Amino acid sequence: MAYKITEDCISCGACEAECQNQAISEGETIYVIDPDKCTECVGISGSSKCAEICPVDACIPDPAHKESKEKLLEKWKGLHPGETPAAT
Repeated sequence: MAYKITEDCISCGACEAECQNQAISEGETIYVIDPDKCTECVGISGSSKCAEICPVDACIPDPAHKESKEKLLEKWKGLHPGETPAAT
């Protein structure tokens, strides 16, 4: 499932710089995650980098966007054509 950013976000921007899918952008008051680009870092690493880097734990799984690991990898391949996914 894609991740989302809660209202606890302090708008530090650490997550945006960490996202290799460019799924995170600055919103009006907090950063936001585009669920169509979020792969939970499947294809990149074994864990969600935004959640790891967030100093206030504002990056959490979004239950409204549940996807299997296979679907997430498929999405990653669409975002990174011609690249080889990282072994996780």
